[in-house]
Amino acid sequence: MTPQLRQAIQLLQFTNLEVSAYIEEELLKNPLLEQDDGGETVTALEPPTAAQAADLPEDTASLTLAGMLPEAGSAPLDMDSSNVYDAGTNADGYSTGGLGGDADEDWNAVDALGAQRPCLREHLEQQARLAFAGRGERLIASMMIATLDPAGRLGDTPEALAGALGVELSRFEAVRAVMMHFDPVGVFATSLAECLAAQLAELNRLDPAMQALLDHLPLLAKREMRALQELCGVDAADLADMVAELKRLDPKPGARFESEPLRPLIPDVLMRPAPVRDEEGSDWLLEINPETMPRLLIRRGFHARILASANKETKSFLSEQLQGATWLVKALESRAQTILRVAAEIVRRQDGFFHHGISHLRPLTLRDIAVELGLHESTVSRVTSNKSIATPRGIFELKFFFTTALAGANGETHSAETVRYRVAQIIGQESPKNILSDDAVASILQKEGIDIARRTVAKYREALRIPGSAQRKREKMPA
Repeated sequence: MTPQLRQAIQLLQFTNLEVSAYIEEELLKNPLLEQDDGGETVTALEPPTAAQAADLPEDTASLTLAGMLPEAGSAPLDMDSSNVYDAGTNADGYSTGGLGGDADEDWNAVDALGAQRPCLREHLEQQARLAFAGRGERLIASMMIATLDPAGRLGDTPEALAGALGVELSRFEAVRAVMMHFDPVGVFATSLAECLAAQLAELNRLDPAMQALLDHLPLLAKREMRALQELCGVDAADLADMVAELKRLDPKPGARFESEPLRPLIPDVLMRPAPVRDEEGSDWLLEINPETMPRLLIRRGFHARILASANKETKSFLSEQLQGATWLVKALESRAQTILRVAAEIVRRQDGFFHHGISHLRPLTLRDIAVELGLHESTVSRVTSNKSIATPRGIFELKFFFTTALAGANGETHSAETVRYRVAQIIGQESPKNILSDDAVASILQKEGIDIARRTVAKYREALRIPGSAQRKREKMPA
């Protein structure tokens, strides 16, 4: 496998953002490449004619070789002006940030500094320095802060940590008791029950009934409400209020400090309704997302001017860079065409989904697309890996549209994703007085023409995180 073929395969598997990063690297390495912010990608390999060359904008290299200075206002287009200061502007690349500039007039340096939220460990260390004066207590506090997991729990048992520090367990626990009331309340707990108990104690709501409920959280997870009523000594209404109060607490008080903001899923392919149906009967238009896919130009005028006075070594270098630039432009075009071909075929086969929803999703495999387009199955796999498409129904990964087939009546097949959706729909519509077992759900699907076994229904139900019939019966049981 040649290096260029290996790179072409990599480009095919990359997302648009990864390709954009790769292009940025190539722009730094290859002087014959430049980014086009508006026009079409140049693919012609022939050098420009004399008339075309006359219309080309001058660049720094041509002005230097000409041995004359440009007239005022005719600076070369490729000149970097980031280091040229222009009084009254931000041409030096530095924003005034509200210190006299027109932009961001409401910006305040002090407020911006205060808006930078400290991480969990910094936040806790500040409180520990204020809470403990002794060196030993501060050492114990530092050890506990260092062992916290992202949720705010201790990473080891108090006995193990006290032994590692060589201090008595009672002294360690005394420090921990103080630190459990740090902000956020509930950090340094060893269990979920202890974390919630600390928060309830801070709210003065940790009574014996609530403590009994915390001691039997596994029963709450199983929805054993009758048993919990007896253990806590309360009726159904009081127990419901207690459970509602637990739900308002934070089971992972440290997570909100460590969590990063969610990154939006940027689609690689854009899809929109076509104004008129095309010759192939498609109602949709597809294009590569231009916001994430830069276009490249080959600087042939620059190449021709440098080549005219270059020595042998420079000519060899320019020839190599021209070949690399030409190959990259062709590879990017081939990549875009392959992605659009695969995406168009997926849209054609799943047209019912885009018009009517998930109940019309059809079974589809990589081989189906590969055979239809005359591509290798591995090529289709690379095209659809880690890529998404923006549709009128939302943004989906291309892999979403590939689902296995389940046999049905009269030789028909059904998408596994559609069947999963139907399982969730049937269970969601069940009556509290008539909870459906997996066998009952399978019987309903079989009557609808879907050949499915009980164990398959159970597998789909568990994948959807829907509890079994016994637990659903307890959850839906009237108080």
